[in-house]
This record gives sequence, C-alpha cells and structure tokens, in this order.
Amino acid sequence: MDKFSGQKRAVQYLYPQIDPFDQRMLDVGDGHKVYVEQSGRPDGLPVVVLHGGPGGGCSPAMRRYFDPRVYRVVLFDQRGCGRSRPHASVEHNTTWHLVADIERIREVLGIGRWTVFGGSWGATLALIYAETHPEAVRALVLRGVFMMTQAELRWFYGGGAGQFWPETWQRFADLIPEDEQDDMIAAYHKRLFSGNLPEETRYAKAWSAWENALASVYSSGHGGETPGEYARAFARLENHYFINGGFLEYDGQILDQVDRIAQIPGVIVQGRYDMICPPRRAWELSRRWPNSELRMIRNAGHALSEPGISAELVRAMDHLAER
Repeated sequence: MDKFSGQKRAVQYLYPQIDPFDQRMLDVGDGHKVYVEQSGRPDGLPVVVLHGGPGGGCSPAMRRYFDPRVYRVVLFDQRGCGRSRPHASVEHNTTWHLVADIERIREVLGIGRWTVFGGSWGATLALIYAETHPEAVRALVLRGVFMMTQAELRWFYGGGAGQFWPETWQRFADLIPEDEQDDMIAAYHKRLFSGNLPEETRYAKAWSAWENALASVYSSGHGGETPGEYARAFARLENHYFINGGFLEYDGQILDQVDRIAQIPGVIVQGRYDMICPPRRAWELSRRWPNSELRMIRNAGHALSEPGISAELVRAMDHLAER
C-alpha cells in the first residue's frame, strides 16, 4: 500500500540505489515459488525485510534503508504477490506458511541469526515470526505497528478512519449495497473472489485506493490509480488474511505472547498521525516489551516513505550496525 507514496520526499535520507548480487525463485512447496534477492555486502550483517499488505510486494527502494557496506539485505515477495508465483493466489497462503517460508529462506541462505525489519503487515509478520523462532532473531525494527486485532480491522473497515476522511470513505463504501455495509471486509470478499476478472479488478482498485489514500500525512484523500494486476493481488491477499483474522489462534495473540521476545532488542518507529494503524498499538507493544524503544514521529502518517519515518529507520539500522 505504501510502495509508491511520496518517496521523493524521503529519498535524501536513504542510501544510494544498489542492485542485487543474488536473485532466485525459491520453491517453498504447495505449488508456490517465492522471489528472493540479496544485496549489499555478501558477508555482512544479515537483515530480512518483510513487506506490507499482505500482498504489497517489495520495491527497490527497500534496499536503501541499510548501509550496503555493512548489511547483507534479504528481500522477498511473500506468497501470491510481486514476482512470486502463482500470482494473486490464496491457496496454501496463511501466516504460518509465510513464517515457514522465512525460516526456509534463512536456512537456504545459511544464515544463523538475522535482524528482522518490517512495517505495517510486515511488522505483524515480524512479531509472529520472532515469537515463533526467537532463537533466529538478533533484533527487530518495526514501523507502523499492526497487531491483526478485530478492533484494528473495525477501525479501518468499520468507519473509524472514515470519520476523518468521510468523502474518501464514501467512495469506498458506495460500491457496496447499503444492506451489506455493516461488514465491508465480507462484502468486498464476495466481489474480490467472484471469479469474474473485471469485477475483481474493479473492487481491488477501490480497496487499494482507500488504503493508499490514507497512507501519508500529506494525503489529499485520493489514492491514485493502482495498476490492475498489482491491485488484484494486493486486495485479494489482504482481504483473505483479514477475513481470517490473520490465521491467529485468538484475537490479541501477538501482544499476549510478547514475553517470548522479551530478550530481543527492538526499535518501534510509529507515525503520530497514522490513520491506518493508530499509535495506540505501538504504545501498548512498547509497554509490554521492555527491551524495545518506541520512537514516535511527529507529523508522520503510515507510509514507509514519510520523510521522518525514513530518517528514523535509517538511523535505527545505522545504530544497530555500530553496536
């Protein structure tokens, strides 16, 4: 959702663009192949980047948050999105499949422990991965914390954020009959998985536009025109995960099990005016995780590309490298 918004404003804080030294399609089973790349220093400090969405995919800009003289940067497109195949597929695509894929990548690349860097859904997945495999995680750097709780989903898809952006919410809601608007995730699910490609693409673009419109604190309320193929994968995967509660065992599981990462150091970078993932969750996480540091960014929203967020993430990674 935040691959494209406002990157020019943040670019001054990033390292120069680099090309990968390794690119591959990794067979992870179940008919899925995931795109994996490595850039930076081959013998450097390993860091894995978990993109947002679900379904957002990686972008070249994500390599630029890490000093290439220090870090070995691993990016991959999660199942069903980006360059991974099959495209837009939700079959054998759950949180636990992704956790297993992360472990498979780590093992195939011969990495012992690594830093896990993720934002939005990437922060959700980073926390779940760390709680499942704490022995594999050196540190966590999170942005725009999302805990996959029903309260958060109600906020964004139940009209909470729409209180601040009523005209944008109306465009999103107007595509759904009034008698279905009490459950927008279910209503969009029916249309995103209708089997009719033009219909799926139309609703995918609307789903993506609602989220993109609220990503930046500088937003005008318009999400722009998202390419149909990208929007369809993004919207279908995101909706699939949300309608299934992230495939967690119970609501609130991530925060409830945060003691499993008590010894792992972490940095939480959060926009003060994040409309998609309000700051309360990041604050609650920091209170339950004593080994973490919360850095609240004034005049910032949700997007990775917000200038203040980009600057703080680069600063956090440089500090970890020094340590």
